[in-house]
Amino acid sequence: MREELKNAFGRVFLEVEVDTKNRWVHTNWIGYLTKDNIMTGALAYTKAVKKSGFCCVLNDTSQVLGGWDHSLDWVVNQWSPQAANAGIAHFAIITKPESFADSTATSFYESLKAFEVMVFDDIADAKDWLRQYSLNQNRISKISR
Repeated sequence: MREELKNAFGRVFLEVEVDTKNRWVHTNWIGYLTKDNIMTGALAYTKAVKKSGFCCVLNDTSQVLGGWDHSLDWVVNQWSPQAANAGIAHFAIITKPESFADSTATSFYESLKAFEVMVFDDIADAKDWLRQYSLNQNRISKISR
């Protein structure tokens, strides 16, 4: 299932898709992001994670224009504990190197403690990293019981 979130101008700023084959939620952020867009979007895909029962997010920010520093405090201190409670354990961020969004993603990576985050500039590498957790999720949860 794929969901599109639109900004006040009717333009899509986030696509959220539950990928049942890979057992993760895939997000694709697009364009300039306001704090409200980020809050609405983050809560939407957190809900998708909880509903799916998956523990991984493939978060593509390679099409973001500009940074999202204006939302970093909220993301780290308010959203991330909620996201961890919803089930997020592994979070791969894809960025465009040397962009403002990449700089913010690095700050997010360095600040976040609620779950594991890795930053990538190649989507294939991000998928490979996530698969070690997403495809083994059932096996891991059975072992820990």
